[in-house]
Amino acid sequence: MKSTDLVDQSSLRDDLPDFDAGDTLKVHVRVVEGNRERVQVFEGVVISRRGSGIGESFTVRKLSFGV
Repeated sequence: MKSTDLVDQSSLRDDLPDFDAGDTLKVHVRVVEGNRERVQVFEGVVISRRGSGIGESFTVRKLSFGV
């Protein structure tokens, strides 16, 4: 077992919902500007999902003004 596998197992969350390409999601992004921090929310359609474990990523196409 690699040392990165140990980090992966301890860092994975199991409370996240399942989603696939084609699903609509609301994404909450923490934005840090200087010493201020805010949460920016946007909604979009998942167009791809790559990888697995802690290195998994997904791409969301933002819906803007209904387009």
